[in-house]
Amino acid sequence: MSESKRITILGIGNSIFQDEGIGVHALPILEHLFRDDPTVEIMEGATDGMKLLGPIEDAESLIVIDAINAGKEGGTIVSLYGDEIPAYYGIKMSIHQLGFQEVLLAAKLREKYPQHIVMHGMQPTSLELGVKLSETNQKSLPKLIDVIVFQVEKWRNGYYEQA
Repeated sequence: MSESKRITILGIGNSIFQDEGIGVHALPILEHLFRDDPTVEIMEGATDGMKLLGPIEDAESLIVIDAINAGKEGGTIVSLYGDEIPAYYGIKMSIHQLGFQEVLLAAKLREKYPQHIVMHGMQPTSLELGVKLSETNQKSLPKLIDVIVFQVEKWRNGYYEQA
């Protein structure tokens, strides 16, 4: 894979609300696994909102890691591909609250959306105040890491999902 075919892995979420921070908690493991791979860029997005627009627009192949509420049992791995990932402007309590979906919408409107995008995450078990993952989600973290590593390998081999 050439430098222009870089894969960006973006971990997002609020790490002070237990499982909401799954995207951020996964990054140190992924940084270690891909430490010698110049084609994989690891980024922490936390809750940066519109600050993520530039990195998203610059990404050709983007893996987003986040807590995903899919109404499933806590710790369940959830994957969304391409247009399955919602990009919209939702109802907020304040105009200052811009979420990741709004960033995706802005990238689409500017016609600078990643060519390949997938969101891998986990159903949260607890969103209580706390800086550690719930026990259930901590036990599922290795499976999530495996899914992300497998995604990188698929893209390296030219296999791209169609949503």
